[in-house]
Amino acid sequence: MKNLWEKWTSISLVKRIIAGLVIGAILALVVPKASAIEILGNVFVGALKAIAPLLVFFLVMSSLSNAGKSHGGTIRTVIILYMFSTVLASVIAVFASMIFPVEMVLQEAADTATGAPQGIAEVLSTLLMNVVANPISALTNANYVGILSWAVLLGVAFRGAKDTTKAMLGDISESISKVVSTIINLAPFGILGLVYSSVTTSGLETFTLYGKLLALLVGCMLGIYFVTNPLLVYWCIRKNPFPLILKCLKQSAITAFFTRSSAANIPVNMKICEEMGLDKDTYSVTIPLGATINMDGAAITITVMTMATVHTLGIAVDIPTAIILSLLSALAACGASGVAGGSLLLIPMACSLFGVSDTVSMQVVAVGFIIGVIQDSVETALNSSSDLLLSASAEFRQWRLEGKKIPY
Repeated sequence: MKNLWEKWTSISLVKRIIAGLVIGAILALVVPKASAIEILGNVFVGALKAIAPLLVFFLVMSSLSNAGKSHGGTIRTVIILYMFSTVLASVIAVFASMIFPVEMVLQEAADTATGAPQGIAEVLSTLLMNVVANPISALTNANYVGILSWAVLLGVAFRGAKDTTKAMLGDISESISKVVSTIINLAPFGILGLVYSSVTTSGLETFTLYGKLLALLVGCMLGIYFVTNPLLVYWCIRKNPFPLILKCLKQSAITAFFTRSSAANIPVNMKICEEMGLDKDTYSVTIPLGATINMDGAAITITVMTMATVHTLGIAVDIPTAIILSLLSALAACGASGVAGGSLLLIPMACSLFGVSDTVSMQVVAVGFIIGVIQDSVETALNSSSDLLLSASAEFRQWRLEGKKIPY
């Protein structure tokens, strides 16, 4: 059994995942009603979601309690990159929507209107309440804002603890990391189940009804990843950014695309950071932080869907209003993780900027749920892989300033 596991782990994880992709797609075509195969995907996502809060909590706490030097400069750079990238994504989405206007057919209102936040104040209030949430509740509900805040406070407090206590925290975080490593090594089976589920449940109807809207959404997201992100990476490392971009795309975006959960992809990103040789004290903070505030895909979704609503209703949009929409969408996107339904239920708030009623804007949310199979997958892949990309870029920037060799 041990030899079999060693042989399995000796094969490149990317190759194993690709094999899972292919086999899952083939099984979906050959035996489309074998629903038991979907269980593999559900178990994989469930395991990642279950272990991620514990991993973040103990890793951050252990890193801060044992930290021998400050990593504030690198973390500050990562936060700046996160925020700038999100605002930039929103701006690009606004002007792309102006250049390629898309209209929708709005017929029936969605039943989820009561879940939508009524303004940016409500989004900010939700974020602040998440910060001070009960730590046990934060762990149970995967509230990463609360998990981070309590982990930081306790980590700083434990700096004055005995060495044996610090060692215990380190041992716990290492043990959880080993569990995460085991789960990730079983990712090909999970991906197989997820691909099977996607292929059997998602037909071509979504493309035919909302092809232009999907093309605009996905086009903006790809533009961020392959045009603006390379510019940010180049600013950090001063060399060809695409080897690093393609590595993050290959190792992080694929799993994020099929899990459709930034939280579930936190352990995956942390494992890749470890393989890159990045500082554990830094990425243990920046990766979960990115899953909370680095929301390029969410900003694009909110902006494009709002602009599509405006074009459908024949409302004119001037440049100042477009800029306000960009900033509002970027700020709202940072709070998407604290709102049930994520980016889609923040669309009515952005639509209210143009005086669009809740009845109409919630019809747009309904359209969002229809295309969500594709939109949410691409959005999550962009968000989560960008967490890894920008965290690595910021640390490599520090390496460059210190005269160290950058491997990518």
